[in-house]
Amino acid sequence: PSSGKPCSCGELKTHNCESSFGAATIGEHKPVSYSEIDGSLYNDKELIFPPELVLRNDLPLKLHGYGGITWYRPLKLSALLDLRSLYPNAKLVAGNTEVGIEMNFKNAQYPILISVTHVHELNVLSIKENGLEIGSSVRLSKLQQILLKVITERDIHETSSCRAISEQLKWFAGKQVKNVASVGGNICTASPISDLNPLWMAARAEFQIVDSKGYIRTVCAKEFFLGYRKVDLAQGEVLLSIFIPWSRHFEFVKEFKQSHRRED
Repeated sequence: PSSGKPCSCGELKTHNCESSFGAATIGEHKPVSYSEIDGSLYNDKELIFPPELVLRNDLPLKLHGYGGITWYRPLKLSALLDLRSLYPNAKLVAGNTEVGIEMNFKNAQYPILISVTHVHELNVLSIKENGLEIGSSVRLSKLQQILLKVITERDIHETSSCRAISEQLKWFAGKQVKNVASVGGNICTASPISDLNPLWMAARAEFQIVDSKGYIRTVCAKEFFLGYRKVDLAQGEVLLSIFIPWSRHFEFVKEFKQSHRRED
């Protein structure tokens, strides 16, 4: 039942069901335990992820979709930059949590879509001596995991920013969204009600940006956001990574969120 507690039938030890055709007993029914109701008995029976798919090599893709849409999935940064130079107006997608809404509800037209989910250089997560480097395609759920690791391993005064971001991610959308939404996608969307963008600024984060020729420049988070859904990205440029320096002694970062409900 919706209460999450065992139903009343569990109070009886056994139930004898009699058939109306001969009053014969057709079987005894054991009471249902709470572990059966909340699903904990079934953990061992969970289907595993197919090993064939785990071992399968990733391939670059070019798919043609409905209405003339072309979908690319490069595996290397050089291939992504080549596509950006060929199609400077193409839309980059990771979790598709924003572009999907724009296309379905705002009638936005994106004939060329480039998926950055499998670009190796954009999926880097590196703990350095002076801070944490996060690739722009790293999933928010993966970021949560690395932040918890950093918080337990580093000195407490160094992780003030990390703790604030970790706490904010607890209330950031649902688990399914965090499993596909990327750090860079959330930044470049430049939502005026973003949960994380104010924290990147407070944490003195730096954004590494690469252009179609491979040149990299660094922009402070507070200078990256230019206005309503406008960011400091020229045509053909890609957000490569985010760098968060460790917090200094007597430097404190704290997050607050006012919301109508937990996730939003």
